[in-house]
Amino acid sequence: MSLFRCPLCASPLTRTDRTYTCPKGHSFDRAREGYVHLLPANQKHAKDPGDDKEMAAARNRFLSGGWYAPLREALCRLALTYAPAGASVLDAGCGEGYYTAGVYAALSETGQVGQMAGVDLSKPSLRWAARREKAVEFAVASVYHLPVADTSVDLLLNCFSPLALDEFRRVLRPGGVYLYVVPAARHLWELKEVLYDGPYLNKEEDIPYEGFSYLEVVPVEAVLELPDRDTIRDLFSMTPYRWKTPKAGAARLEELDHLRVAAAFRVHVFHREPA
Repeated sequence: MSLFRCPLCASPLTRTDRTYTCPKGHSFDRAREGYVHLLPANQKHAKDPGDDKEMAAARNRFLSGGWYAPLREALCRLALTYAPAGASVLDAGCGEGYYTAGVYAALSETGQVGQMAGVDLSKPSLRWAARREKAVEFAVASVYHLPVADTSVDLLLNCFSPLALDEFRRVLRPGGVYLYVVPAARHLWELKEVLYDGPYLNKEEDIPYEGFSYLEVVPVEAVLELPDRDTIRDLFSMTPYRWKTPKAGAARLEELDHLRVAAAFRVHVFHREPA
């Protein structure tokens, strides 16, 4: 069986080499890379939703270079701390699968993972993800309409993705753990100083979301010495700054051949309270 359920009737899905099928006869073909499309037309609000091919490729190059390895290592440590044996794990907004694959590998070594899946709107991102870790299921889907059964997930990851609290409460079992990664105050500050005349700090706050209680907040920081224009350009291209940078800022960035920049994250660790 699959961790996914049918997006049309909510029945369990069975995975084969080529398809996912449900008992009511709905069938979904798997792409060549292995992911499946589980986003119904009425949930698709753009022709090609999610990150485009260029953005997905830039993120894959940058993350594969190990620049955000401290964050992946922190997520692996937290997963090992909080996941039960044989856990069902979901990465909601998995992108190109860098963190997904890291957590899966860590949990596999200890036998703590039973099933793991990742969802994202971006088909270009999922092509990278499905090639990166073939043992994980990946699907085109919205975090606001997760194709996952109620209370079926033990550990939920969400790295820089939309906060779909209603769905997260629904799919997490009571006692399950939610890892929510957000940028810390000075994340990529030096990059922002190049791009904008008046950069601002990211807001840091601890919010007691309904149905969740805090276990801890884990800071993760690293100083990155980006050695060339291609790496700097990849970092810029994988961030939202790509869409909202003035021309003058983008021109200043193009002149750089080296950038020393801080990466700063906060991992909010939540416990799913009993219903």
